[in-house]
Amino acid sequence: MLDKRCSGILLHPTSLPSRFGIGDLGDGAFQFIDFLADADQSVWQILPLGPTGFGNSPYLCYSALAINPWLISLDRLAEEGFLPPGLLDQAPPFTNPRVDYDQAIAYKSQVLKQAFAQFRTNIGPAVEQEFEEFCQAQSHWLEAYSLFMAIKEAHNGAGWHQWDKDIAWREPEALKVWGDRLKTEILYHRFLQFLGFRQWQEVKAYANQRHIAIFGDLPIYVAHDSADVWANPENFCLDPETGEAAMMAGVPPDYFSATGQLWGNPVYDWETLKTTGFAWWIKRFKANLQYLDIVRIDHFRGFESYWGVPQGETTAENGQWYPAPGKEFFQALGKALGNDLPIVAEDLGVITPEVEALRDEFNFPGMKVLHFAFDSDRGNPFLPFNYSNCNAVVYTGTHDNDTTVGWFEARSEEDQQKVINYLGCVCDEGIHWSMIRLASSSVATLAIFPLQDILGLGNDCRMNLPGTAAGNWGWRYHPDQLNDWLSGHLSFITELYGRRIYHTD
Repeated sequence: MLDKRCSGILLHPTSLPSRFGIGDLGDGAFQFIDFLADADQSVWQILPLGPTGFGNSPYLCYSALAINPWLISLDRLAEEGFLPPGLLDQAPPFTNPRVDYDQAIAYKSQVLKQAFAQFRTNIGPAVEQEFEEFCQAQSHWLEAYSLFMAIKEAHNGAGWHQWDKDIAWREPEALKVWGDRLKTEILYHRFLQFLGFRQWQEVKAYANQRHIAIFGDLPIYVAHDSADVWANPENFCLDPETGEAAMMAGVPPDYFSATGQLWGNPVYDWETLKTTGFAWWIKRFKANLQYLDIVRIDHFRGFESYWGVPQGETTAENGQWYPAPGKEFFQALGKALGNDLPIVAEDLGVITPEVEALRDEFNFPGMKVLHFAFDSDRGNPFLPFNYSNCNAVVYTGTHDNDTTVGWFEARSEEDQQKVINYLGCVCDEGIHWSMIRLASSSVATLAIFPLQDILGLGNDCRMNLPGTAAGNWGWRYHPDQLNDWLSGHLSFITELYGRRIYHTD
């Protein structure tokens, strides 16, 4: 899949600059793409784009296929006539340099409802036709999602398994009653998805025009409280009485956690999925490839075997491994999409030879993270001289790591020296550029750097601290932080280590 040496930057769209408290798909996105192109980068890696719930994690969304409406650019809506002239001039000041979810959602929700009113009364036949075509093309997920969100709001945000049983389990008469009762609200959520999809397609088209591939994330599991589970309960291990997860996903106890990690997502009923030819999964991939050029499967090992924890447990200790039909699934996916699947396997953590065999059978690149390379012996698989082939994606760190500056500063003097000994020295530009050089010089075909590492930022700019519910997903950069020196220096390193792709146009 990765056939040329190249590099790119990791940045979630919420981290883009904007004037409304959260990154969006407006000018900031296009300017960031220009920066990538000026720096001779070939990839923009994003995190999931879905609508987030409590904690604002893009890995716990109300839909695996929808777009987060808070990413919609209000400025672009105003330019296109979806908002009354001058409305945005009345916006409150957004002074928090981080994402201010509460203020941004309160304001954008109000404005998006005004855009919806404008759409319903005075938007014109061309946009109406475009909207109808979008609804028809995306109906396989959009109808269930928009109904789910409308019912959820009518229940003050309660999870679907807390609704009355008839609508929780989608009895036909209840679906009709709620569908008739909430027609306007259902239309509103379809409208938001239309706007988000439309704007993202323009961003993606511009990126591709500038020879930038979009590299996104597909979490293996979906949130229990999601349209995906509510609309397709047969695909998940659920309690038939309560709707709660009868078997929960997670990972077992290890060196890092004495009780393991209990994620709470329901695991899949793979036997049911097999009888359908994995139809739900194939639709999920096809839908995500509308948004993405390359897909990283988060927790890839779950396709070979998964850790299942029975309902009622509070830790992951009392689970067990169950086999998953990964080979059969990827064969079916290859038949549906073509055998050169644009997939990267997130193969971090405790990985067995069977997981590696599954990854290699389908020629999926794995991941190498330099932050993990310096805390064991010379056999550490994350040390670049141990990369057995070039079919890999190397990172300085990921969204779950500290920034490189924060990571290095948190190490003891002795552990810092281990890094310096390997590097030979720390370059004048700082440890972050030394690690970027190390990743770039490796044999891995694709090298990815979080934007925080390009900017040399510290621990206070970390994106996510796994295992904590608050304080994550808030970092944003200021547009003045991207400058000609940065793009020029990154371009120099890209050229130096053979990662620049030359284009004829």
